[in-house]
Amino acid sequence: QVQLVESGGGLVQPGGSLSLSCTASGRIFRLNTMGWYRQTPGKQRVLVASISSGGEKNYADSVKGRFAISRDYANNTVYLQMNTLEPEDTAVYCCYIITGGVYYWGKGTLVTVSS
Repeated sequence: QVQLVESGGGLVQPGGSLSLSCTASGRIFRLNTMGWYRQTPGKQRVLVASISSGGEKNYADSVKGRFAISRDYANNTVYLQMNTLEPEDTAVYCCYIITGGVYYWGKGTLVTVSS
């Protein structure tokens, strides 16, 4: 079993920045991928960014150039630095890890971009 604990999120004005972090604990295999999805009411969950244990990063087109994902491999922690935030970025952001072929999810943290 794997547990994920997220921190960060909150209210920010358009154009502002926010940082999220997520730490995984439990049985984690060396080969894994961590990342973030986001979801708004009535819409499908969308992948925001991911980073593999090998350091390969992927971003949704809508956040490229604005968001940056990084990892602390020793502590199984993933970070999401979000810059130049837009109202359309408002969502619940959920951290995940794929390890041993299984997805594990955090509870999610709300990011609200509004003036």
